[in-house]
Amino acid sequence: MPRRTPDEEYEERHIEKKEDKSHVASTFIKYLAYIIIFFGFLWFLVQYVFPMF
Repeated sequence: MPRRTPDEEYEERHIEKKEDKSHVASTFIKYLAYIIIFFGFLWFLVQYVFPMF
């Protein structure tokens, strides 16, 4: 709601940060799965592909 002063007009805003805990947990699990797949692929390269060269 805007409040007027003699010099300027400004608006007050109250911003609440809402975090859904289940959304945070599912995002964490998703990125953890990406990391596990990435390191699994690296392990596969090191164990099976690189020794062929």
